Amino acid sequence: MAIEKMKLVRTTGPMEQLNNFSTRAAGSGVYHPEPALEYLSASLGYSAVGGENDIAPLIESVQEVAHLGGLKLERLESDSALQQFDDETLQEYLTGLKNRIEQDSVKRKALLDQKQECEDYIDKLSHFTGLDVRIDDLLSCEFLVVRFGSIPKDCYPKLSAYENNPYLLFTPCSSDDLHYWGVYCAPREKIDDIDAIFASLYFEQLVVNNAWGTVEEIIATIQENVSILKQQIEQIDMDLTRLAEDNSERLNELYTRLCLKNESFAMRRYAAQHNSEFYCVGWVPADQAERFSQYVSGLEGVSIDVSAPNKTDKHVPPTKLKNFFLFRPFEYYVEMYGLPEYDSLDITAFVAVTYTVIFGMMFGDLGQGFVLMLAGILMWKLKKMALGKILIPCGVSSMCFGLVFGSCFGYEHLLDPLYHAVGLREKPLEVMDSINTVLLFAIAIGVGLVAVSMLLNVVSNLRAKKYGEALFSNNGVAGILLYLTLVNLAVAFMNGPRVLPNAVCLPIIIVCAVILLFKEVLIALLDHEPERMPESVSDFLLQNVFEMLEYVLSYFSNTVSFLRVGAFVLVHAGMMMVVFSLAGESENIVVILLGNVLVIALEGLLTGIQALRLEFYEMFSRCFEGNGKPFRTIANQ
Repeated sequence: MAIEKMKLVRTTGPMEQLNNFSTRAAGSGVYHPEPALEYLSASLGYSAVGGENDIAPLIESVQEVAHLGGLKLERLESDSALQQFDDETLQEYLTGLKNRIEQDSVKRKALLDQKQECEDYIDKLSHFTGLDVRIDDLLSCEFLVVRFGSIPKDCYPKLSAYENNPYLLFTPCSSDDLHYWGVYCAPREKIDDIDAIFASLYFEQLVVNNAWGTVEEIIATIQENVSILKQQIEQIDMDLTRLAEDNSERLNELYTRLCLKNESFAMRRYAAQHNSEFYCVGWVPADQAERFSQYVSGLEGVSIDVSAPNKTDKHVPPTKLKNFFLFRPFEYYVEMYGLPEYDSLDITAFVAVTYTVIFGMMFGDLGQGFVLMLAGILMWKLKKMALGKILIPCGVSSMCFGLVFGSCFGYEHLLDPLYHAVGLREKPLEVMDSINTVLLFAIAIGVGLVAVSMLLNVVSNLRAKKYGEALFSNNGVAGILLYLTLVNLAVAFMNGPRVLPNAVCLPIIIVCAVILLFKEVLIALLDHEPERMPESVSDFLLQNVFEMLEYVLSYFSNTVSFLRVGAFVLVHAGMMMVVFSLAGESENIVVILLGNVLVIALEGLLTGIQALRLEFYEMFSRCFEGNGKPFRTIANQ
């Protein structure tokens, strides 16, 4: 639950060393560059460093060659990649390799096309396997012309209109769903008229040329050709694979080198120059500052100055989150909303705990939670999806609450032997018999989380030395007292336990309401922000009266929003009751299986969205602004 401390690194040196420094800074993986001109006075005469990037086209060439060869490029960590290639022969090597791959690829495509044509021809010829006659004998008739092909089934009955034509004879050999496949023949002097008739019936001719033997013999010959083509294609595939393997290491080294050079060039746009001197500015994590200094040291004429950030400076350090590994996946949600500002409070741990608990409560089922956990593991291991790592603890949480609710794949009494074994008469909570308890508990969770969110806001403002905001804002100490006092009155009104008597509550509400009414003035005085002082007293009072009413309404709406937690507990139980009702008394396993799949997919998605909504709108809005600047090395710019 922390933000990485940063050090500001200022570098100066002769222009001829800029490329060397840029290469080392980019290769360090810990340097966040800043526009140097923003850190310099215009009167010093510094200007931006120009130049044309000729590295990007080479990187595209390497990527194209790798794609053609089916290679996945990887950046190497070794610095040896910097010395492996001569720039003058680089393009020649890439062009030669690309030409070899393209030549084999063209041959392979031609062979694939030939193979596909042969297979299509075999498929069509197979419709005539019933013909016990040599095809070459039919095609060599002196007085007759023979046609092979197919006629649509809806057109075939129309042939009866020509039954009196002695020159029209169609012999079906086979059929499929749409066509009759067969042969017709006619005298040579009548063939044009017969072709015209069959053309009007949408006859599709199969051209049979250079065919010797029966249909079965022709098919066997073509299949031999297909086998030869397959062998040729496999040989080309082996050649391409071998070529890719032989050049894999070299291409990865080349790709690494070019990426480093490209990043080095990208660093130039952040640098400034004056005469023959360059000036660079960047941020480095404090625990990496010494290592970075050593990494880039040794360049003749280059000097490095490392200093802590100046809180009075307008330049704010970038934010790099630093969390315990169990909480780290939830940085994804925090960054989705916006990073915290440097030196403020990181709420990742708070998000991790609250989101996991809320999700598990809304989706409490031992078996379905186990499925979610497995899905998360597969999403992360196979697809490297950030959401997968979040699903894993959420699935575990669902399993834990499933034990409390006694639900396993919707079976409400499957776990009864477990409860009896540990000395319980029944499961801890029967959801559908405890609706009021579930809903009231959800409201209690809402009260607690809203109050904790406001407390986090107080801590964050105290760390930033914004004492006025911490004490007098609607999410500060005054807001917390007003909110908890109103909650106390609401609980007492509903015949719940009364913590404070009305005689104490009313003065607290009045004092807090007055503080919130004049909070802008109080904050301006305490935090020395004169720009927040009102210009018109009447406008100020009118505006703040409505704002105070809005604060009270937001307290109410944010708290009531947590009813959705209890509602989803009930919805989950209700949906599984519907599934078992559809399954019937015989408990049809197929229906139960499909029902569980539907519930896991649908309710899992909705639960994830609603839990995230509670985080963003009911909690984040009270303690988190998300105005931080992300820490990005040059490779991630």
